[in-house]
Amino acid sequence: MSSADVSGPKRGSLINDPKIRGLIYQFVLVAVLAFLVYGAASNAIENLRAARIASGFGFLNQPAGFDVNQKLIPFSSSGSTYADAFFVGLLNTLLVAAIAVVVATVLGFVIGVARLSQNWIVAKLAAVYVECVRNVPLLLQLFIWYNAVLKPLPGPRQSLDLGAGTYLNSRGLFLPQPLFGERFGWVWIGLAVAIAGSYLFHRWAHRQQLATGRQYPVIRIAIGLIIGLPLVIYFLIGQPLTFNYPELRGFNFAGGIQVFPEFVALLIGLATYTAAFIAEIVRAGILSVSRGQTEAAYALGLHSSPTLRLVVIPQAMRVIIPPLTNQYLNLVKNSSLAVAIGYPDLVQVFMGTVLNQTGQAVEVIAITMAVYLAISVVTSLLMNIYNRRMAIVER
Repeated sequence: MSSADVSGPKRGSLINDPKIRGLIYQFVLVAVLAFLVYGAASNAIENLRAARIASGFGFLNQPAGFDVNQKLIPFSSSGSTYADAFFVGLLNTLLVAAIAVVVATVLGFVIGVARLSQNWIVAKLAAVYVECVRNVPLLLQLFIWYNAVLKPLPGPRQSLDLGAGTYLNSRGLFLPQPLFGERFGWVWIGLAVAIAGSYLFHRWAHRQQLATGRQYPVIRIAIGLIIGLPLVIYFLIGQPLTFNYPELRGFNFAGGIQVFPEFVALLIGLATYTAAFIAEIVRAGILSVSRGQTEAAYALGLHSSPTLRLVVIPQAMRVIIPPLTNQYLNLVKNSSLAVAIGYPDLVQVFMGTVLNQTGQAVEVIAITMAVYLAISVVTSLLMNIYNRRMAIVER
């Protein structure tokens, strides 16, 4: 055997090593990206200097000088800053997105199951809804809900009386405002205890079902606890709750809670549009479950409703959850279209008004992008955790 054979591979063969070659490619890619980022940052800094625009985030402490019609925290044109405006827009975005996610999920599941209904009319109506809604641009649907449905409502003096101190007109929906007494905190404590008790009972019932096969009425007991316990506490402590009802004064209502038409139009548009896609995801997930599972459930004496709830849906969830996560992310990002109908979300308030007044385009856009990225990452993380919990574990 020659000495060359004993000494091992030649130096030139390192290039042919997949690991070494991969490291070289990654180093080159990182260097190119760093160069591009440095070039873009340098160019932005030079342009800001040429335009005499100060960089940094000090503008957030400056007074805002404008007002917002819908706000979940105190905000005024005189005493609030641009940072306060940012949080107002962020909370409005999170509010409409959270409610729309819940409504779209429930509506999507109902329509998805309806598409597989044995009733011909129900199945066709669900199919028409899906095909019509998901093939019309969301922006157009928002204009329809806002301009064609909500704006033609009568004025405040001709408001529609919905009963219980609730009125509907072109300026929005006016609801009674609850005023909580000092002892109402005990009701919130009772609600928290009821939710914790329902969760613990659910876990105990699940373990019992795995061990013995016996099922317990978890949903009915949870509903009874969550509603019954706070209600009992509420009456025991003397009903510390009153309402401030809206009243017509002059040309508008005073008092109560005003739900603005922009919020309603955006909520309906996001929920109905996303529900059409969720319905198809649910339908595909149900069809992915073997027909033999349904036939086996029928053979054991289960009817169609418990078979769907206990056998089909739990197995279909492992197919439903990944694309469902994408729809939640799309819904949050689509909420930025609120600027088209004047809803004061993060884009309209921060990237619109604040950017125009301060000229801090780089900082404002960077903050807005970071916020949407953070919301998407958190949503994906939560859905991935739920997906792992729903995964079928082989025994």
